Amino acid sequence: MRAKSRWLALLLVLGLVLAACGGDSGTETEGDDTTTTTAAPSGDDETTTTEATGDEPMEVATDFGVDLDAGLIRVGMLSDLTGPFGPLVSAIVAGAQAYWDDVNANGGIEGLEVELVVRDTVYVVDTHIQFYNEIKDDVVALGHSTGSPHTVALNADLQADGMLAIPLTWYSGWSDSAINSNLLSHGQPYCIEAQNTIGYISDEVLGGASTIAIASLPGDYGQDSAAGAKIAAEALGLEIVYDGEAAIIPTDESAITSVANGIASSGADIAWVATTPGTFSAIFGQALAAGYQGIWSGPSPSYSPAYVAPDSPIKDAIAASFIGGTYTAGWTTEGAEAFHGILEAAGLPLSDYYFEGIVEAKILEAALRQAFANGDMTRQGVLDAAKSLENVDFGGIAPSESYVGADNDRLQRQGYIYAPDPEGLAAGTSGGRIDLETNYTHEIAANYEFTGACYTLAG
Repeated sequence: MRAKSRWLALLLVLGLVLAACGGDSGTETEGDDTTTTTAAPSGDDETTTTEATGDEPMEVATDFGVDLDAGLIRVGMLSDLTGPFGPLVSAIVAGAQAYWDDVNANGGIEGLEVELVVRDTVYVVDTHIQFYNEIKDDVVALGHSTGSPHTVALNADLQADGMLAIPLTWYSGWSDSAINSNLLSHGQPYCIEAQNTIGYISDEVLGGASTIAIASLPGDYGQDSAAGAKIAAEALGLEIVYDGEAAIIPTDESAITSVANGIASSGADIAWVATTPGTFSAIFGQALAAGYQGIWSGPSPSYSPAYVAPDSPIKDAIAASFIGGTYTAGWTTEGAEAFHGILEAAGLPLSDYYFEGIVEAKILEAALRQAFANGDMTRQGVLDAAKSLENVDFGGIAPSESYVGADNDRLQRQGYIYAPDPEGLAAGTSGGRIDLETNYTHEIAANYEFTGACYTLAG
C-alpha cells in the first residue's frame, strides 16, 4: 500500500503542476469597427467591401465565422481540457490564446480580431462530434482538433463542410494526402519521432544498443509510435525482447503491472513506452522497483515535467535514465526567447507546452492572412489558402512546414531531442527539460520512404 500511495501522490503532483498551465478558454474580445459591409446573415456566402488600413477598398467574401461588421474572426478549438491529456492540452490552448491576444493587440488579421471558441471534449469521440456540430456554423476553421480517432470520426464532416482543421495529434496518417484534404499536419509524426529518438539513443547515448522493449496504448497514438519503434529496431539491428504493443490499458492495473514486469524482465537496453503521463509514471516506477536499469523513452505526450518536480519520487531516476523526443523547442532553446514576452504578458508560468499552442496559431494565422489577401475568407477560401502555403516559419520554436508538394517530400522529419532538467525546473529557469538537439533528423528517418500511415487507423 505504501508504494501505491507514492504513485498516487505522483499523479496528484502531475495534475497540480500542470493545472497551472490552463488558460481562459472562453475569452471573447470586442473588435474595432474597421469595415463597411453589405454582408448577409452568417452562413450566406456574400461578397463584402472592407476599408481596412486606409488602402483602396477591396472585396472580401465571407460566410461562416467571419463578421466584418463586428471585426471578428471566430476559430473553433475542440480540446481535451479535463480528460487524459487535459494538463497538456490546457497549456496548449493557453499558449494559443496568448499568441492571439498578442496578434489582436497589434492589429489582428488586417484589423479583424481572432476569437477562440473553445469546447472541452474530455477526449471522448461522441462529445467531440457533438461540440463540432454545435459550433461549426459559428467558426471559419478549427484551430485544433484533439485526438486522432476523434479527428478521423470528424473528417467526413470537415470535407462536407469545407472546414479546415489543425489536428492536435501527430498521427502519421495526417501526412497522407489521401485522407488529409481538410487537415494541416505539423511536427514529426509519432512514427518518425520514434525513429529519430531511438536512433539518437542507440548512437549517441549508448554507443550502440542491441535490445529494445516496446509497449504502447492501443490505437493511433500508441501503435503509430510502436510502428516507428519497430522500424527503428529493424534499421538498427535491435532485438525486440519485449513486445507490448497495444498492451497498455490505463484503467487496468493488472495490465500496467504486466507491462512493467515485461520490460523489467526483458533487460532491454532501451524501453520505448507510448502512453499517457500518469500511466508512464506507474510503469516506470514498477519496472524500476523490479530492477530495470535501461534507458527510457517514448513519444512526447508520454513525458511530463512533473516527473522532475522537486517533490516527485521519481525525479532522480527519470533524470538519470530518460531521453525524449518532441515537436517544439524548450523554454531555454535559442529562438524561444522571442516568445517569452507573449507568454509572460499572459501571466503564464514556465512551460514548454505553450509553444505548441503558438505553432498551431501561427499556422492558422498564415492561412487567414493569405485568405484575406485572396479576398476570400469563406471557410473554403481559408482552406484553399492554407493548402497553398509553401513555407510556414515558426521563428525558431519548431521546424518550418510546407503544405504543397508530394507527401514524401513534405513529411516533417525534423524534431527535438531533450533530457529532463530537474535543477532548471526547481530554479525556475527551464520548463523541466534541456534540448540536446534541435531540428534533428536521424538517418533512419531521413531515409524512410513515406507511402502512407505507419499504422492504419480505422474510421
